[in-house]
Amino acid sequence: MPEISGNAGYKPLQGKLAIVTGASRGIGAAIATKLASYGATLVLNYTSPSSAQKTQDLADTLSATYGTSSIIVKADLGDTSVGEDIITAIKTSPLYSTSTRPLKVDIIINNAGISKNTKTVDVTPAVFDEHYRINVLGPLLLVQAAIPYLPYDGSGRIVSLSSVSATLGLPGQAIYGGTKAALEAMTRTWARELAERCTATCVNPGPVVTDMYGGTSEEFKEVMRPFIEHAPLMNSGGAKGRGATSEEIAGCVGMLCLPDSYWCTGSVVSCNGGMLMGI
Repeated sequence: MPEISGNAGYKPLQGKLAIVTGASRGIGAAIATKLASYGATLVLNYTSPSSAQKTQDLADTLSATYGTSSIIVKADLGDTSVGEDIITAIKTSPLYSTSTRPLKVDIIINNAGISKNTKTVDVTPAVFDEHYRINVLGPLLLVQAAIPYLPYDGSGRIVSLSSVSATLGLPGQAIYGGTKAALEAMTRTWARELAERCTATCVNPGPVVTDMYGGTSEEFKEVMRPFIEHAPLMNSGGAKGRGATSEEIAGCVGMLCLPDSYWCTGSVVSCNGGMLMGI
């Protein structure tokens, strides 16, 4: 598989502030690393106390490797105060509490989310509520809280992690897929409402080699098998088929944060190894 890395001398996001939700591991950590390699200052959000050390380790690594600063914020995307909690944490951090410059949120990466495969007959109101609170309401409240701080020159970026599940109708994903379809719909609205402030896009991965996908059932993985067998470099490493790496998804997200991506907004960028083409 091709190596995905940043150019040490290429810093197109120098001086920009990027919020990454769910940054402690997997795709979120890879996105944070990509943006740091481009020179961005990071706001690293995590939820669970067990992720606190992972997030601190990530911040230390980014500082040592790229010389970037990070603000670490514990906030639950399922809480209705999450947007204000993250913005307040940024304002009161050492980087901003003593600064005379106004806060500007240049990039928002809506990465945090949950996925629990549940057949329609087994869906409960609690399952529905948990998914929609974290995957839909959380990103909405974060964007809402950040609106006063978005740039006024159109240079801002909102990139949200959707999924092929929003389109493919996969078994057991009526709720999860529905949340991602809602996120895509909100993204199109943000692209209209905030057109003078930022672009708004989604990327829609298929299977990615992370803890979340690793925890899915063997039945679900069998549904995925024909798709991943037709992915790019499907036979790399001697395996028949493969999921994406977190770094491959981060590369696409990073691209959408660059100045060159200004004309890309209100769209879902396919980052799923051709999965949406079918088998």
